[in-house]
Amino acid sequence: MNPASSNRSIAAWKPLALVSAIATLSFPVIAQTTTEHSLAPVTVSGSRFASGPESAPIGATVISAEQIREAGINNANEAIRKLGGIFGRQNLNGTSDYSLDLRGFGSASDQNVVIMVDGIRISENEGATALMSSIPVEAIERIEIVRGGSSVMYGEGATSGTIQIITKRGTAGKTSGSLVGVVGNREYREMRASLTKGWDNFYIDANVGSIKTDNYRDHNALRQDNFSGGLQWSYANGGRVGVRVDAGRQDSELAGSIATLARFYQNPRQSNSIRNASIDSDRYTLFTENRAGNWEFATDLSKRFKRANSGNQGAVPTIYNGEVTQFSPRVRHVFSSADLRNEVVFGADAINSSRRQSVGSLTSRDGSQDSRAIYVKDEVQSGKARVSVGARREHFDQTMIGTRAYDQSFALNAADLQGSYEITPLVNVFAKAGRSYRVANIDENSGSTKSGKPIKPQTSNDFELGSSLGNDHKKLTVKFFRHDLKNEIYYDRSIPSDATSGFGANTNLDPTQREGIELEARANLTAEFSLVAVLQHVSAKFTEGQYAGREMTLVPKNNATMRLNWVSGNGQSADVGVQWVDQQRYGGDFSNTCTARIPAFTTVDARYAIRSGSWEYALSGTNLTGKDYFSQAFGTCANNSSSIYPDPGRAVKLSARYDF
Repeated sequence: MNPASSNRSIAAWKPLALVSAIATLSFPVIAQTTTEHSLAPVTVSGSRFASGPESAPIGATVISAEQIREAGINNANEAIRKLGGIFGRQNLNGTSDYSLDLRGFGSASDQNVVIMVDGIRISENEGATALMSSIPVEAIERIEIVRGGSSVMYGEGATSGTIQIITKRGTAGKTSGSLVGVVGNREYREMRASLTKGWDNFYIDANVGSIKTDNYRDHNALRQDNFSGGLQWSYANGGRVGVRVDAGRQDSELAGSIATLARFYQNPRQSNSIRNASIDSDRYTLFTENRAGNWEFATDLSKRFKRANSGNQGAVPTIYNGEVTQFSPRVRHVFSSADLRNEVVFGADAINSSRRQSVGSLTSRDGSQDSRAIYVKDEVQSGKARVSVGARREHFDQTMIGTRAYDQSFALNAADLQGSYEITPLVNVFAKAGRSYRVANIDENSGSTKSGKPIKPQTSNDFELGSSLGNDHKKLTVKFFRHDLKNEIYYDRSIPSDATSGFGANTNLDPTQREGIELEARANLTAEFSLVAVLQHVSAKFTEGQYAGREMTLVPKNNATMRLNWVSGNGQSADVGVQWVDQQRYGGDFSNTCTARIPAFTTVDARYAIRSGSWEYALSGTNLTGKDYFSQAFGTCANNSSSIYPDPGRAVKLSARYDF
């Protein structure tokens, strides 16, 4: 690790510590639905307002804080992969922020899912993975995963679905907190602390964390420091107001890719690069909620500042400053009678993002995007039937200056129709149909095939049919889905870019399709044992053009996750998980002529913990079989084993936790 980077990171914490004293965390109002393991009540928020189980998003998966802790998980990204059964692909930096692929979108998976914290988007308007590792795990109340097109409520980039991370709120008259220390192989060291204090109608919260590790690969060390905290005041009629601060400092070394498969098997830990990178991110959020009879009003205002240094080998570092402002007012009206419930939500989103003051190779890629949207959703529940319809219109202004300058304005529409029906108390059927969209971000437009001609917007017609069988103790959910896409935005290694000749370019593809099936089974086997299993099969292919009928790259046809959890009555617990991922085509094999594939792999992780009073001691391990594998590679047919980014080998950790 670069000592200068570490010193910069530590020094930066001093002003943030002062800010933290007056900062707050946005906490949603509590309602009810079912969780994955304990199946205890938690809140749902699919309408962008907290709601009860009768308004839970159709087909949603909810991960509770209890499950995250029992599995020994240290960050939100890992929880989504292990407990939600979502396939994750190792990012290019080798950090814990994996790219999450909900429905087979390959190297563009980050740009096809919207990730939020308490309703605020943290998905980037650039070619970067959302920094979920900066969210303190002790602050997470639950994680809601909705697969499938969701652009009506959440705008561009939600074709494969949404992930909503909901943070905890305090309890009146209660003080609570925790201290956590973790040590592991490869010089892994982690410290976390959390504190929540509640009075009659006032809450304050603070969470801090620090990680330092050499990581699996050579020259891939990581240092990360996080803070999240703030305050909130609630008042009569369910109203509340608060502010929040979230900050992260990440310094890492970039190991780069491994050129060939032979070199990977020779030494998967090797590095071909000695570069340093850093990301500083600060986000400030103000929120309000008010009620008047059957009306509810809510507003979120957020400002995020980001400074990134991605490094250049033997050249001037690439440094840029980004800002994102989000303003999201909305209103809900609920009418209820003996046999009818009608919920109408109106809202608007105004988001401004910009990247300025670039240094190094990105000096020709400064730009901005402004979007302004309005949306409406109406849901009617009568007896055992439930129907909702929604629509959204969003206007975009995109500009870029420099050698790849462009300036364009356009508008896009989204719509959806959803319905469910309870045939019996144990059988429920549901269906969805809609239209979603996404627009190219600043990195994609700057690396396109032609200067001055930005990439066209991507649109998708989305369909889903499913059924849930069982009750809260044992349940099986089956979903059939299809996405028909036009102008899909994707990185094609086989075509040159004006700026990156020989390294591929971002472009609009000929029409493509994703279709498949998802099975999700959850069961309390006994009073002590519970089981969760998730299986996905997806066919991703071109439907027209020169590659018609050929498979998309970097998409496993099948992936499966299974977890067994044991909680005894004497303070002991254990959790074992297995994940299997099918083979994939290399990132450059659009023609499907390469004989080689990214190999299939299976990984095993486990945790054993024992609690004694306020203390908990745990031993956990990931990739316990020591499997050498990789999920990210951008080779072409000329060298279909090139550009391999290895996944981590075996990791073992010891932890101690004190709750008060």
